[in-house]
Amino acid sequence: MSGSLLWAVDVYGRVYSLSTAGGRWDRSKDKVLELKKLGAVKQCCWGVGCDNQLYLNVNPTDVAIRYQEETYENQRWNPLEGFTEMLLPTDRWAWTDEAGLISQPLHSFQLPSESWEWEGDWFVHDETCGRPSSGTGGWEYAVDFPASFSKEKKWNSCVRRRRWLRNRRYRAFGSWSKIPLDRGRPPPQPFIDISCGGHLMSNSSDKRLYLWAVSQQGRVWFRSGIEHLKPEGCRWEELGGPGEVAQVSCGPGDLLWAVLWDGRLLVRRGINPEQPKGTSWAIVDPPKKNLAVAHVSVGMYVVWAVTKDNKVWFRRGVNSHNPCGSGWINISGEMLMVSVGPYDQVWAVGSEDRTIYFRQGVTSSQVTGSGWTPVVAQWDSSRPPERPPSHDYSGEMTDSSQGSVLGLADSPAGPESPPPKPSIPKITSDSFISALVSDRECTIRPTGTTTTIPAPPATLPTDALAEEGASMEEEEVPLTSPSDATSPKTPGTDPWSNVDLEEEARKRQSVATLGPGEGAPQGASVATYSLELPEGEDRPPWCWVSGGGCVLNADTKIGWLESAEDKPSSVPLSMTPAHATAEKKKEAADDLIFEKSVSMTKGQVRWWRDWQPHQWEHVGLALEQAQTEPNRRDDILYVYYTENNDKKFLCVPISEVTALVPRFKESLYCFAVYTAERTRQRWPLLLSTHTLQDLQQWLSLLGESCCLSRGVVGRPSVQALWAVTSKGDIMVHEPPPSLEAPTPNPTCDNMFWYQVPGHLQVVESNSLGVVWGIGYDGTAWVYTGHGESSAEGNEHTQVDVRSMFIYENQRWNPLTGYTDKGLPLDRHMWSDATGLKECTKATTKPPSPQWAWETDWAVDFNAPEGTDKEGWQYAADFHAGYTGSKTLKDFVRRRRWVRKCKIQLTGPWVQVPPIPLSDITILPCLAKSSMEQVPLWAISERGDVLCRLGATRDNPAGNSWLHVGTDQPFRSISIGGGHQVWAISKDNSVFYRGSVSAQNPAGDCWYHIPSPPKQNLKQLSVGRTSVYSVDMNGNLWYRQGVTPSYPQGTVWELISNNVNKVTVGPLDQVWIIAERVPGCPTEADGIVCHRAGMQPMHPKGQSWEFGIGGGWEHVSVRGNSQEPPRALSRSPQPPRTPKQVNGNVVAC
Repeated sequence: MSGSLLWAVDVYGRVYSLSTAGGRWDRSKDKVLELKKLGAVKQCCWGVGCDNQLYLNVNPTDVAIRYQEETYENQRWNPLEGFTEMLLPTDRWAWTDEAGLISQPLHSFQLPSESWEWEGDWFVHDETCGRPSSGTGGWEYAVDFPASFSKEKKWNSCVRRRRWLRNRRYRAFGSWSKIPLDRGRPPPQPFIDISCGGHLMSNSSDKRLYLWAVSQQGRVWFRSGIEHLKPEGCRWEELGGPGEVAQVSCGPGDLLWAVLWDGRLLVRRGINPEQPKGTSWAIVDPPKKNLAVAHVSVGMYVVWAVTKDNKVWFRRGVNSHNPCGSGWINISGEMLMVSVGPYDQVWAVGSEDRTIYFRQGVTSSQVTGSGWTPVVAQWDSSRPPERPPSHDYSGEMTDSSQGSVLGLADSPAGPESPPPKPSIPKITSDSFISALVSDRECTIRPTGTTTTIPAPPATLPTDALAEEGASMEEEEVPLTSPSDATSPKTPGTDPWSNVDLEEEARKRQSVATLGPGEGAPQGASVATYSLELPEGEDRPPWCWVSGGGCVLNADTKIGWLESAEDKPSSVPLSMTPAHATAEKKKEAADDLIFEKSVSMTKGQVRWWRDWQPHQWEHVGLALEQAQTEPNRRDDILYVYYTENNDKKFLCVPISEVTALVPRFKESLYCFAVYTAERTRQRWPLLLSTHTLQDLQQWLSLLGESCCLSRGVVGRPSVQALWAVTSKGDIMVHEPPPSLEAPTPNPTCDNMFWYQVPGHLQVVESNSLGVVWGIGYDGTAWVYTGHGESSAEGNEHTQVDVRSMFIYENQRWNPLTGYTDKGLPLDRHMWSDATGLKECTKATTKPPSPQWAWETDWAVDFNAPEGTDKEGWQYAADFHAGYTGSKTLKDFVRRRRWVRKCKIQLTGPWVQVPPIPLSDITILPCLAKSSMEQVPLWAISERGDVLCRLGATRDNPAGNSWLHVGTDQPFRSISIGGGHQVWAISKDNSVFYRGSVSAQNPAGDCWYHIPSPPKQNLKQLSVGRTSVYSVDMNGNLWYRQGVTPSYPQGTVWELISNNVNKVTVGPLDQVWIIAERVPGCPTEADGIVCHRAGMQPMHPKGQSWEFGIGGGWEHVSVRGNSQEPPRALSRSPQPPRTPKQVNGNVVAC
């Protein structure tokens, strides 16, 4: 039979199989066999009989199963008789195995069971291939038995042997055969459950099958040695356990679960091809406390369970690295049992209707599927109908019995409609009760007028009787007249009858018209019931199904699987109106039920190992996405790895992920996964994909999962924090109101950052939703929003160009002049600007794989300190200051090489031409502020100060630039909440712009502000009442004395060092980009930090909270204007009444 088989057992113990290539249930040929449970794989099916013995059914194949028995005949040379079977006392037996350790005479070989038969007699194995031997007779010679044998006989050959063979063939294909007991071993106890699998545990071509069984005493047994040539296996081995086992299930891989009698679950650990029995047990709790598990089924990577209340559960996170899984999720439907087949397809038996169901939509990614669909296969028409004895009843019905019989309105509307569930009337007839007491359900048909059908002759053969009975059922018999219906009948000769419901309805209507007692038929109170047992086409109630041998995948089309689209929308005709209404209500309620689901995405990546020695390792990566509630996601990221041949895993709940940051490490496509704990440890989960496409797909998938798990949907809010990494990736954080609230626990490392499409170097925002950015090439961009219904219209092409610099270093030599041969302590002759890292033309790569080189390497003549005609800069030593002209004291020189790279992508950003910018600032204000125009200032690449006109909430790009006059170029600018504008020129001077207001957006004049002593400032940020600045040495300064009446302040105060950039929000909150984390030298530069302890009495704060780090370049908090929640002050206690003790007033 082509195709794979689905096996099932009904409540009577009858075994059926359904082929994927056919459409009918085929009953087992053995009519006497009764089984309770099945365990199937593609090549065979095992069963537990009602006698608690095991049975095996091997599917027919084109290749016969032949096993070759072998034994060796041994002889020793004797000077008198030559070679003879008379051996020395220390020799092996005359007939042994090849090693000579086991005695194997020819008569000791017996067939393992009745399923085998011998093919011929014993023969000597030699080059004649089974024909009568010639020449040497198959003998091999040696000096002694432990020595090596050869076909050549020598003068010192004292012993010889030859190999005897005999073939036996397995003949019980397609039939059930009992598994024999192991010879020489105590028989195992009677079995109650069985499961087979493990055939996909090994990748080798030699596939072995393993059988697990449970005895009546709750012990687990393991049967080994099952292979193609030995389908029945070799021997049983008992395994100890922590409790009494009720049921066991193993998958095609290395997963094995068991159910204890108390409802808990066991998981077998350490199963592998070298040790298929495993090493130990682990206990898994049921889905709910006081909810015992009744059944479990295991697949390749999934585990399904049914609790005693018939609820279906799916185990999350199950893998060979994590056989115990991570948690349970409830699946819709009430089932008696479930069975997982190949490709993790799921079959089940309904708890109420005992129908076999198939789980639709199960794929390698959607592991829980989408819904249950019934199996609607037909029955084998070649099977003769079973005609049990008929039982007739004729008697007078009482009122109570009449009420229990189906009325005319509830009767079926046609012969093809399914019969309703029979109801048993209250009748005292012993014959009728005895007819109802049967192991099968009976169909009860009330009849008002009957047609007498003659009984068949007694001499008719049984087969003819069955055929005649069947033909009489199909024939339409005319009804008799009312007079015939009232004629007297002989007791015990009540015939079988067919009922015309329309005619009966007319009769009752006429009786109702005449009135009670007028013209009613005399036999109206007498009814004849025909009790018919199910025929061959009636569906038996199922009790067990095994889909382990039914191979289906997502592309397989099976005719007997009823899809959801094919289900009729109308109510069956056999239902009563009340039932129809209830069914429609139930369907409407089912539509409102939320279907929980679990999907899985897997891949192969490389992981930067957490422990020493740090190196890349090939691991498996899996994202499990669980939809547990309509608006809730519970996703988990797994990393599967192997350490010292032990399978292990890392589990990262997506709800704990704080950031996904693309990285560029060793020319690999990398990304870092941050959590709060890993942020504190300064060690993110670093993963590398094989291609850029894989990197983008994983980042998109994980980013979407993180946002859905945290409820982040749509465009960022106006209060969002914006940041940019050193690679130009844009990150956003949605701040909670408690972000700036004083708390004992740091909140900076718990911040969730998600990526926004685009590529920038600087981004600034305010609480009115105006967001601007600057690319590496100085192009200005305005954010237009993403994640909305009009997202397609908001996507624009964004192009950025970046210059990569390396330095060529040389030292002067008195003999050769300037040369690339430096001193031992000098920097690399090709390096970066600091000289600490070697950077050559060949080893320097673009910032990330998304960039592409646009030009070739060329000398840069636009270095800040100036160059000579060849591009060289000179200095006394490498750490000294450089100039563009050579002097007698200049012993070293360098020149800068530049190469441009380009990136092109799409994002919600619109270009603002035509002036390239180097810095930008937007007025920080409260979210409820109402202003016609949003003040926005910028500095061009040439150092010009610009003021943007016409920028509003609805038009964030504005209309035009207004040039603000200066006497020198500027490098940094910032505007505060009170329209105070501060700026730093390229000569490191600080200026304040006076008279800036909404009516005068450009102000009047610049006021010079003294810089800190001996310090050159490079960047500043202004809040509502505070001004912070960063100097060239990484020190953070605070301007004291800034008030509305005196906005210039009084003096600079040093706050801390180790600062690269600073941003001040509308509530004077302070955030910085720190260069490094103290005590973590391996952490890359660029860490987001928050100033804690900012209070009116402590405007400078008290300490730093270190957040996410490792390559962050810019952060902006100027849009977060949420006031932190204020702590409720304790109400004053009422005064206590003083007490008098010995006449004195005492305070209580």
